[in-house]
Amino acid sequence: MGHEKFFRRSVGIALLVSAAALTACGGGDGPDYATAHPRVYLERSRSRLEAALTTEKPAAVRFKALADRWTSGTNIYGFSAWYAALLGQLTGDAKYCTKAVSTVDAYVKSEEALISAGSAPAAARDSYLEIGDLVGDVLLVYDWCYPSTSSDQRKRWLSFSEQAVWNVWHPEEAKWGGRVMKWSGWSIDNPSNNYYYSFLRATMLLGLAAHGESGGKEDWLAFVRDGKILGQLVPTFESDLQGGGSREGTGYGVAMHRLWELYDLWQGSTGEDLSTRSGHAKSSMLTFIHQIVPTLDRVAPTGDHSRDATGELFDYHRNYLIELAYLFRSDPVAKRALYLANNSSVPRMAQPFMYIYDFLYDSDLVAEPLTALNTTHYAPGIGSFYARSDWSKTATWINLLGGPYTESHAHQDQGSLLFFKEEWLAYDANIESTSGLAQEVEAHNLVRFVKGSTTVEQRNGESRVLAVHRGNGWAHAAVDAKPVYADAAVQKVEREVVFLHPDCAIVFDRTSSAAGTSQVWQLNSPFAPATVANTNGMEEAFTGSKHALHLRRVLPAAGATRSTVSLAGGDFTAGHRLQLTAAAGANTFLNVLWTDGAVTNVTPSDAGGRQGVTVTLADGKVATVRFSTTAVSTTLEMTGGVNVTLSNGIDELPALP
Repeated sequence: MGHEKFFRRSVGIALLVSAAALTACGGGDGPDYATAHPRVYLERSRSRLEAALTTEKPAAVRFKALADRWTSGTNIYGFSAWYAALLGQLTGDAKYCTKAVSTVDAYVKSEEALISAGSAPAAARDSYLEIGDLVGDVLLVYDWCYPSTSSDQRKRWLSFSEQAVWNVWHPEEAKWGGRVMKWSGWSIDNPSNNYYYSFLRATMLLGLAAHGESGGKEDWLAFVRDGKILGQLVPTFESDLQGGGSREGTGYGVAMHRLWELYDLWQGSTGEDLSTRSGHAKSSMLTFIHQIVPTLDRVAPTGDHSRDATGELFDYHRNYLIELAYLFRSDPVAKRALYLANNSSVPRMAQPFMYIYDFLYDSDLVAEPLTALNTTHYAPGIGSFYARSDWSKTATWINLLGGPYTESHAHQDQGSLLFFKEEWLAYDANIESTSGLAQEVEAHNLVRFVKGSTTVEQRNGESRVLAVHRGNGWAHAAVDAKPVYADAAVQKVEREVVFLHPDCAIVFDRTSSAAGTSQVWQLNSPFAPATVANTNGMEEAFTGSKHALHLRRVLPAAGATRSTVSLAGGDFTAGHRLQLTAAAGANTFLNVLWTDGAVTNVTPSDAGGRQGVTVTLADGKVATVRFSTTAVSTTLEMTGGVNVTLSNGIDELPALP
């Protein structure tokens, strides 16, 4: 939980419709709850999965072979009993349920032993984080292997499961073995947090698998559907997460693949599609495509990345994409999501415990290349702007952040800019951390404020993206990060970026701070900067293994002190930071970034009260960009007839032209 402010949304959890009434409504747009076991998923998914096994599709063959090994006694990390229970249903072979039932019963007995000894069970550890997996496993085996269980097993399993689920939603009254064992209630009312999806999973499966059979502590079907998903998650996502994605970033945010699975489980069980009740899930498909860098092997390293600080693609990222492609298979973006998944560094699940998802979401959808997608994207709910020169693996890609800073796994990165071309050239230094939890301002590419000798921290709040514009061969975005600075010494923090295809970014910052502060324009890179002199004046060169990032310092023309910092030591294993430090007051910073020889000349170009620069690109095009010193009012003149003024406002950026 760390330092995040604990809060609960005021959305009421009104249990609007009883399970009995919902069952009666049947069909239509509402849920149709099955009465006989198996109740979960299989009524609408059985034929598809059986066909995959019968026709020996590769994903089905691989998964079944793994399950056979587990059933025969091989210990397989992360293998859940419900995987075997599913095969028991699909093949009719009793061995799968025999092993699944014995495994779940052993687990429940171990939990009962802990409870009898006066302790909380494993399902309650870490604020009930694993309840979705642990209790969900019990309930799926309960449903799919129902004839293979004894009445005593069913009674004990349901008693344990319902107590666990009830405790999640009643933290002050939580009990085990008759003993009150309160817990924090962490994120039980925060659908933007990854814990929430675990809580939903356990609750949904209890309702679906055991309605009318559990102890009746709550009407769990109405609770999870009407109270939690429709009453809380949907309105939160509609107001806070327009455009998809997660406020936790791309590390913990990938946990949303568990939410996509719940949408599928619910639809397979009831016929009702909850994934379309908000635009979030569908929008997340396109946003996630843009969050993956052109080499298709890593994701934008936004927020905490405790599992792998580098953001390297993993099975969870693949699952995120293929689940969404399955849920929205009639949408043209789904074909591109599937293409990306299958042509990424994870073309199929690498971890055995994830094989099942290649089986579940194996699709006959014909994938289509990414090339038709627009190269510029904006996700307003998370405040992220993405642009790339094209959809090739050698494209230049940038990301500008300017949205909400409200979750514990988010970073102090509002206003930060990332730059990638076949490798990181300007990155979040968190990539080099051993923890993946380097949240501090110093780790990001922005203007940092120092008061005395202490960095002014960003605090919970919401930055604002002021402008998003694009045209043929260029894109523009502007961010106001002042709202995340509670310290009155920070008076203005605005950043504009003009991206000129294929490899140039012009970065302009308007800043103001009170006396006693200093302002540090900083850029973190894997590569040490070296000052070089050439026809462009004094430049910084960050020379990588494949490309060099050049930085031309245009403003301040004088008075900014250059310094460099080696990040190695403490939590960091490598990395470098360039710092350009200016005094307090109103300042403007203007820097031109480009790769290799993409820019052949840079000339300061002020006019009409604006500060700017003229750049000549390697292809002969010339662009003049001038920025207002007070507000977003930027002029762009470019070879080819471009002559525009870029002011506040957000262009519509459709997925496809």
